[in-house]
Amino acid sequence: MIGSGFAFALRPLLRGSGRDDVDAVSRRHLERFNAHPYLAGIALGVVARMESEDVDPQTIHRFKEAIQGSLGGLGDTLIWGAWRPATLLFALMVAAAGAPPWVPVLLFLGLYNAGHVALRWWGFKMGLDEGRDVATRLGRAELPRLAERVLAAATLLLGLLVGVLLLGKLPNAGMQWFWPLGGGVSFVIGLRFGRPVLRAATMALILTIVVVSAMGGI
Repeated sequence: MIGSGFAFALRPLLRGSGRDDVDAVSRRHLERFNAHPYLAGIALGVVARMESEDVDPQTIHRFKEAIQGSLGGLGDTLIWGAWRPATLLFALMVAAAGAPPWVPVLLFLGLYNAGHVALRWWGFKMGLDEGRDVATRLGRAELPRLAERVLAAATLLLGLLVGVLLLGKLPNAGMQWFWPLGGGVSFVIGLRFGRPVLRAATMALILTIVVVSAMGGI
């Protein structure tokens, strides 16, 4: 998948370590490497250190095979499943609040790119510093828990955004107080019970949208 990019990124690190067989080593790494591009730097740092220490090529190959799946799954969860939706939903909230169009666009691009660039740099530096002991440091970083927290924030933002959009289109102005109250109660229930009430909350939201649509509010 990204094996050619991995080999290309490794070349300046090999030259910096003083190796005189950069081309030969680079060709060894022109193999399939299926990891998340934002976390591949962890493996890149470790491999660069292992190559500088003249570790056996077969050992390096086994390390790459062992770590690529974990980096791929973790990156998909943290970045594609949590960070990108959270930053996008935050920008949409700003847009729904009436900001000029360029503000949420720049806000999304700034937040999203700052987050993943920082993650890339941290991962590469950690891999280079820790070497083959990177698994222990990666475990202490608790990235899966961070992904859960970011996903929870994204879910909250999605609920707020749906509520704001519905509130602006609901009929019967005399009942407007009911909807913020209902939203507040729903938030407390979700915060307290979490996933067990997800299906019931989804059905309630769908029913609300159907009823409001039938009343001509949307």
